[in-house]
Amino acid sequence: MNELERYLFDLQGFIVIENALSSSQIAELNSYLDKQKELHKSPNATRYRFDCLLSWGKPFRDIIDNPRVTPYLLELLGHEFRLDHDYVHIIGQGVGPVGSSLHGGGNPYDPCQYYEFKHGKMYNGLTAVAYELSDVNQGDGGFGCVPGSHKSNYPFPQAWQNLETPHSCVKTVTAKAGSAIIFTEALTHGTLPWQGKNERRTLFYKYSPQSTAWARYYYNADNFPDLNASQRRILRIPGIST
Repeated sequence: MNELERYLFDLQGFIVIENALSSSQIAELNSYLDKQKELHKSPNATRYRFDCLLSWGKPFRDIIDNPRVTPYLLELLGHEFRLDHDYVHIIGQGVGPVGSSLHGGGNPYDPCQYYEFKHGKMYNGLTAVAYELSDVNQGDGGFGCVPGSHKSNYPFPQAWQNLETPHSCVKTVTAKAGSAIIFTEALTHGTLPWQGKNERRTLFYKYSPQSTAWARYYYNADNFPDLNASQRRILRIPGIST
């Protein structure tokens, strides 16, 4: 993480990492999503959410410790961090699987989702890596946030939470396919209604400091014999003592 990226993350609560996935990775991951859509197809479905993607195939396990992303996680979460949970959103048009409401924020304080700066270092709770598998252009919708809200001293106004009529303080984050949006869950954020020509396809890999858990389930690395040592370490249950 360079000096400019540190400044932007501290200022905004997020940064965009371009080319976090290669074109071949994008194509392979999208092919898996196509198969899952076919398996779960419904005549009127415009959105899908699938959880626990690691069992789908090696391409999903390969990005547990994506070399384009891991250096950022090391700086934001420390040398001991874990994958807390993962899922994917596929949106054709309109509101996404979790609705269009802003959530998160620096206040009230959440011991699982926080942002602090002490002694020249950033400390984060749950931190998201959102991989865009299709282009997100201006006006398409998708990931939106209130930059700087991870450091707010006041709760976000309830009257401004609806992203179907977003307040002017909300920023839409555009990104090319293969980009990763890394953000602290202390950031007020949500999903703007999707209006793009293509589907919105976003993988979410959410990481926590090794000592904490947000999800109520844990991974079992033994279920995936092809994991390397780094990936097995990142799938450990929460805790510090060995």
